[in-house]
Amino acid sequence: MDTILKDLSPVLQLLIMMAIFSFLPFAFVCMTSFLRYVIVFGFLKQALGAQQIPPAIVLVGLSLILTFYTMGPVFQQMYEVGSKPYEKTGSIVLAINEGSKPLKEFMLKQTREKDLAFFLQLTRKEAPESVEDIGIFEVAPAYILSELKTAFEISFIIFVPFIVLDLIIANVLLALGMFMLSPTIISLPFKLLIFIAVDGWSLIVNGLVGSFN
Repeated sequence: MDTILKDLSPVLQLLIMMAIFSFLPFAFVCMTSFLRYVIVFGFLKQALGAQQIPPAIVLVGLSLILTFYTMGPVFQQMYEVGSKPYEKTGSIVLAINEGSKPLKEFMLKQTREKDLAFFLQLTRKEAPESVEDIGIFEVAPAYILSELKTAFEISFIIFVPFIVLDLIIANVLLALGMFMLSPTIISLPFKLLIFIAVDGWSLIVNGLVGSFN
């Protein structure tokens, strides 16, 4: 495989490089920690009941910044690993192939074995002999599936206290005969008060950052 990569013409390498650059936004969203952050923050916004605040761009921006914090060592390792073969051979494709290995290792640490085994069964007749034999595009769908499950599990834990508060407020209003008042509107100040009292943003951000292996 390495020989084939080395023998590619510079023009073909440039075309492959351009194709990979167009693939980068998808890779950043789906193959990094960004996926978990943006899903959990989206559910948190719904749990609070504040549909417009904070704005979606703020949550996406926070997810981006946290992603760079989480993935910083991985990105640095990707650059170091990928730059060496490029300096020796001048092959962009070989540099990308080597540089993607730290990202694959990161995804494998977050991926459930059951999800990975499922996608390996779809693409292979025999099980790989080692982790090195598994391609990054075999790990990627398993990683996305695992991240979706993990993000939903975390979101469920965050959602439950807010649902309980909504139920309490709804029962109180029902007992007082205030049928015309919306429980969601009444419970919003109490949600915000409790969220501020426990320093909710710091707790959730610290928990999310610490949730990556």
